[in-house]
Amino acid sequence: MRSLLFVPAHEAKKLKKALGCSADVMIIDLEDAVPEFEKTNARSMCFDFLSEHQHGSKLVVRINALASSYALEDLKVVVKARPWGVMLPKCESVQDVIALDQQLGELENAYSIERNSIKIFPIVTETAQSIFGLSTYGHYKGSRLSGMLWGGEDLAADVGSISNRDQNQAYTSPYLLARSLTLFAASCAKVLAIDAVYTNYRDMQGLKEEALAALRDGFSAKAAIHPDQVAVINEVFTPSDEDLLKAAEIIATFKKIPTAGAVSFEGKMLDLPHLKSAQRLLQRAQVKTQ
Repeated sequence: MRSLLFVPAHEAKKLKKALGCSADVMIIDLEDAVPEFEKTNARSMCFDFLSEHQHGSKLVVRINALASSYALEDLKVVVKARPWGVMLPKCESVQDVIALDQQLGELENAYSIERNSIKIFPIVTETAQSIFGLSTYGHYKGSRLSGMLWGGEDLAADVGSISNRDQNQAYTSPYLLARSLTLFAASCAKVLAIDAVYTNYRDMQGLKEEALAALRDGFSAKAAIHPDQVAVINEVFTPSDEDLLKAAEIIATFKKIPTAGAVSFEGKMLDLPHLKSAQRLLQRAQVKTQ
């Protein structure tokens, strides 16, 4: 998984267009992108779209927050159409994931759907309180949690920031902290870390630079808010043939001396963390083809 594209559930043209782009995952949005008076209609359109396109596409539904009056009805409708995953906004700790896990299990049972077949992708930094819950996700014992996304826009609104970026469009320190903590939390939970959206959808150079920084730091994917962003994200998060070859050679070098803690490679001494990085790179390439 490299790219996840948000698409409003109540806009048929955008849903159709999104299918034609190269996003690895399509997120059908029932939350922020849908005004209150469209919630019921969006839910119905989401069900119809899922029912028609569930095969061959990785479709995730962002439901409304669990504390809202919409979440349960969202789940009752969309689970019946068997989405690949559910994205949970305003998630404040692992307890919210556990609560959603339980609700999904009950609905899977009611609709005769295979247990634990629907994945969970929480957005884990959208409230000030959520920052203090990031250490809890490593305690999750279920099998649904598959990736964690951080977000800076709702968080900025919650804390009353004038802006979450500086004059150079780089995140300011509170939001860099939220981003970094999400990366660590995802690593503890052994799931994908997903970088937040780049809201200036016309600035492809800025998007590329931010995606490269995310890849450098350890994120495995990045979310998008416009189809034109997907190609840039996919390019950044797709390992090059050169990178894959080098990773394979590093692994092969370690295999030649299985008892070695460090090996010589291209004039450098590499130890076990380098081996682990090479293995992860090959794993990312394999996941992309699945």
